[in-house]
Amino acid sequence: MQGMDRLLALQETDTAVARLRVRRDALVAKETIAAARGEADAAENALGELGLQLDELDRDQRRFEQEIDSLSQKEAAENKRMYDGSIVNTKELEALQHELANLQKRRSDREDELLALMEQREGKEAQAAQAETLNTGLRAALQTTSEAADEELVEVEADLERRAAQREGLVSNVDAELLELYEDLRTQKKGVAAVALVDGVCGGCHEQLSAMEVDKVKKTEGVRRCPHCRRILVL
Repeated sequence: MQGMDRLLALQETDTAVARLRVRRDALVAKETIAAARGEADAAENALGELGLQLDELDRDQRRFEQEIDSLSQKEAAENKRMYDGSIVNTKELEALQHELANLQKRRSDREDELLALMEQREGKEAQAAQAETLNTGLRAALQTTSEAADEELVEVEADLERRAAQREGLVSNVDAELLELYEDLRTQKKGVAAVALVDGVCGGCHEQLSAMEVDKVKKTEGVRRCPHCRRILVL
């Protein structure tokens, strides 16, 4: 492998190392796990909120049932009075009839409210079932994500070690002055110092060099540089 080809291979290695380090930092910081845990926690909170709503509906249902039962008992008692012959006064009888009608109206209203509440509860139960399924799935996914992240971290660390050894071998075969220029440019050019010139296009800035510029680059002795971004060009 010629010197400039080694430099390009070194650049490819350094670029890979930079990406691996970013990924390693993300894995160490558990960013992916944090996102998965956030989704799982949100699902669990939603499930808890639905549980509280169902508890409230249960309390309302018991209250309506008790009120309906009380009204039914009162209605039965007044009906008994109506027909047991104990009331002979016309006004008292009219008042009793009015009270019975009122009791029946209140009981009917409560029964309608109870029916609506039971329908609402049925909908909440369906939502809670879906939320439970989602929560279970997300908790399982969180566990899987955590295990996968641990495995990936081991792989990334191993890859970094392999790349470090690869880099050491490449560096030892690059001219010292060229390597110094390369390292200086890497700090200035966001980690990309050496690029290939393909079909007259710089692999760093992606500018299309004119025919005159390409010809000048080809005729340059020593290190060839892009006339636009000043990165090292490898033909």
